[in-house]
Parts: sequence; structure tokens; C-alpha cells
Amino acid sequence: MKIVFVYWGYENAGSMLDLKGYARAAETMGHEVIIYGPANPTFALDYSQDLNGADAIVFVVEWTTQLQFGDRVDWVRLLEAVPPERRVVIDCDGCYNDPLEYAGDYNHKTEKESRDWIEFCDSLTSKIYQPTPRPLRPNVKSFFFHIYDKTWETPFDFSAKDYSMIYVGHTKFRWHGMSQVLHALEPVRHKAGRIGLVGEGWDAPLEWTEWEEIKDNYYVDRDYLKRLDVEALPPVPFAKVIETMERGVFNPVIYRPLFEHLHMVTCRTFETIAGGTIPLFLLDRQYVKDVFGDAALELVLSGDKASSTIEDVLERPDYYADIVHGIRKEFAKLHTPEVRLARLIEIIEE
Repeated sequence: MKIVFVYWGYENAGSMLDLKGYARAAETMGHEVIIYGPANPTFALDYSQDLNGADAIVFVVEWTTQLQFGDRVDWVRLLEAVPPERRVVIDCDGCYNDPLEYAGDYNHKTEKESRDWIEFCDSLTSKIYQPTPRPLRPNVKSFFFHIYDKTWETPFDFSAKDYSMIYVGHTKFRWHGMSQVLHALEPVRHKAGRIGLVGEGWDAPLEWTEWEEIKDNYYVDRDYLKRLDVEALPPVPFAKVIETMERGVFNPVIYRPLFEHLHMVTCRTFETIAGGTIPLFLLDRQYVKDVFGDAALELVLSGDKASSTIEDVLERPDYYADIVHGIRKEFAKLHTPEVRLARLIEIIEE
């Protein structure tokens, strides 16, 4: 089967590692995966506009509804390549919903935006999926698009970490969670070494994030970061995300508030487990139990116990690494690229 993914790629954000996993699994399983668009060696993926022989088209929606680097007839090519029943929309941003707002985060600003987006997706296909176990709309089904790739795994070695905490991610809707992590860290800051936040906007706002209509989405209290001696570091390419996380004893796992509200899984859900670091979850305990297992509840930053949890992780990282080893074993059975691709093919053929 030849599967064409339509996805807006970024060098330092998004689900590019997931797509590389799908492509490798397809090769071993006797299928073919391409990403629609002109060739782009930066992404190290098979980008192509050759739709000959395409059996299915999968629209992976993150960041934008536009096609990347295309022309005026891209949509004609895509919609003529396969019939609607061979198309799939995977809504990774929760936009295929009525307008939602949670802790300052939102999917649409107006009813019209929501209605237009839903109508657009419906015009493509009736196969709408979201990476959550509990989609809100009755016509949406669950598909955990993101993967866990065992080849990502790095060993646990806490003798050579140059950071106590690393976080890899941009600032969009992240201060709500990051501020809670840092406030929990503050009472034990003297026991921690270097703290690093890796991504766009932690050191200074990008010019376009200062536009009045979106400025609040990227808010960061940079004076507080300086007082806590937090290092703001530039973004890294997607291929270096896991090795960057590996530099820290622990990595906080923080979702956009809307994603947490929708019980979404994200690429970071799985990447952090592979990174030779301790994930600390600022997430709902039931969600952590459902996705990561009972043992992972020891890794939850919860209320007035959050500071003591951070302190204990810094003092006994090997104990917590054993918990992560157990999660890795389960993820390597349940969330591999091969498992995901096989399920995607079932969806296409249903």
C-alpha cells in the first residue's frame, strides 16, 4: 500500500520523528510512505508530489490548515488521487470540535472558525480521528497517531548530566504549566544544578509572537526565569530532541492546557520515555495511569508534594529510572511504528 501523508513539516517542532518511524515501518512491512510536497533534504523524509499509485491520503493536522510549499492545484491533485473513503484526517490539535477554552488556551476564537474547519474536514472524508482515548464529537474516533520507537532509547547515566532539569519545547501556551513546575522547584533550587528551557521564545519573544491578538499565547515571565537562574536555550532540530532531553536528570512533561483537557497524547508523550531522563508529569493522575501505567503515578508532580518529588528524583534518580524502564517495555509492545501503521491501514480499509 502506498500511503501519502499531508503534513506541514518543521525542523524544530512537531511530529517529524513520528513520520520517520512510519516510513521505516512501511519499508519493513512491504508498504510505501511519502510526505506530500517538493523534495526537502532538511527533513530527511521522502517528500514527493508523485501521487501515481497512491492508495490512501492521510491529513495530519498540526499547526496549520495550509499545504506546505505547494501551488494552486495541489488540492486538485490530492482529491483526485483517491476517493473520500481512502482519505483520513488526524486532528492532532483538537480543532475538530466546537470552540473550547481551558486555562487561557483555545482551539478556535469564534463559532465561525470552528464551523468552517469542521465543514472543511467533512468535505475531505468521514474518517476523522484524534489522538485521545475520549473524543468529544460522536463521529470522531480514537487513534494514537504518535509512536514510541525503541531505536530512540538512550541509556540512563546520571553521572554525567550537565543539567538537573531540561525542558524541550516552545513557549506557546506553556507558561501555565512551566510556572507550576518552577514554583515546585524553587524551594529545592539550592539542591539542583543547571536548569535549561530549550525552544523558541524562552530568552526573548519572537517578533511575530508580539502581535496583539496572539501575544498572551506566548507569555513568559522572563524576570522570574532570571531570578531562578534558568537558562533559556535556542531550539534544536527534531533529530536532536531526545539527545537534548538526555542532558537532564529530569524533564517535565507539560502539555498545552487544551491538550490536557482533551486527554490528548502528543509526540512528547512517547519521546520523553526514550530519552535517558526521568519524566515528571504535570498531568491529571488518571490520564497518567491510563497512558503510562500505575507505576508512573510516582512521577506525577502533585500539589504540595511536588517539591519533595523533585528533591527525591535528584537524590535517587536510579530508583525512578527503574520505573521508566518498565514504561519502556510496555510502550515497546503497544506503541511501535509497526503497531501504529498496521492500525492505520485497518482504518484506511474499513
